[in-house]
Amino acid sequence: MSTASTATTTATTPAAPAVGSKQYSLAVLHGDGIGPEIVPASVKILDAAVAAAGATPIAWTELPLGRSAIDEYGEHTPTKTLDALDEVDGWLLGPHDSAAYPEPYRSQLNPSGTIRKHFGLFANIRPAKAFRGGNAIVEGTDLVIVRENTEGFYADRNTFAGTGEMMPTPDVAIMHGIITRAATERIAHEAFQLARTRDKRVTIVHKANVLKMTTGLFRDVCREVGKQYPDVAINDFHIDAATVHLVRRADKFDVIVTENMFGDILSDLAGEVAGSLGIAPSINSSATHAMAQASHGSAPDIAGRDIANPIAMILSSAMLLRWLAAKFDDEKIARAADIVEAAVDLTVAEGATTPDMGGTSSCSGFADAVVAATARV
Repeated sequence: MSTASTATTTATTPAAPAVGSKQYSLAVLHGDGIGPEIVPASVKILDAAVAAAGATPIAWTELPLGRSAIDEYGEHTPTKTLDALDEVDGWLLGPHDSAAYPEPYRSQLNPSGTIRKHFGLFANIRPAKAFRGGNAIVEGTDLVIVRENTEGFYADRNTFAGTGEMMPTPDVAIMHGIITRAATERIAHEAFQLARTRDKRVTIVHKANVLKMTTGLFRDVCREVGKQYPDVAINDFHIDAATVHLVRRADKFDVIVTENMFGDILSDLAGEVAGSLGIAPSINSSATHAMAQASHGSAPDIAGRDIANPIAMILSSAMLLRWLAAKFDDEKIARAADIVEAAVDLTVAEGATTPDMGGTSSCSGFADAVVAATARV
């Protein structure tokens, strides 16, 4: 694979595309901490699955991001990276450790936020699914959280310029949250369309008993959109009640739609209930761009020890393949996504899990086992 400084060099030289087959150009951004371990593992598995599906090999490009980019370019997300991302079909983003960046970079919008805002990635889709033999707290968990990604109560995303936080004096801090009809309608349609491919149930999570105008608007607009999907059942919970229900009966949920901060909290909880935050994937997307990004952080305490769980990054990459398959109506790349998911499921069922799931496999060893499993599913 190319070095971080050669942003336009592909990692491999794939064979010429077959007639009628699209060759996808995907970028990789390793990030910080365990990123340089879990992202290459995902690339290896995607290559094996694409080959098993008979699809054209992916053209990979490595791009600089994170602490290494600060050291080389003086930016955590170089302009050349953003420009290159606009030319590819999608990308894999490793976790970042922005809390450890030196100033002024630590106080800036972090790398993933910078990319999301630059490309308008408004939908953050975060599944939580228990594996056979995967140490789940609630067996049978199989839900998806659809998180609005551009406004709400996250101050780094709810304004065109600046942030939604301010300090008029050193002893007073103010935060504002933004909820708009347009953004809520957009994410609600994503949730209801997704539900139609699953069990046809949507749960709206809000706090309209207290935040009456803001999350009340979110709830009401989601309900209005839901009327356009009469085949989908709708219910709703306050955020505090939703956490209780997730812990006790996560297996009863299908699709949950909510605002930014609530979605972040619930998806972490759902990941643990399903077995580990290390298995919680996600994709950030718009109609034109998509980014695979695990829900968890960079885990600097275990970086370089080859014990990180790569499942979340692997399954996020499979979600990217599925997004591409839908966008380009590509059955082969959809089959590759199926192979990735089935191979991970088989590997976990056979007991080859990392320490966070009660196993003894290394990160690289687990990846090798999944690669081998792609030939058996």
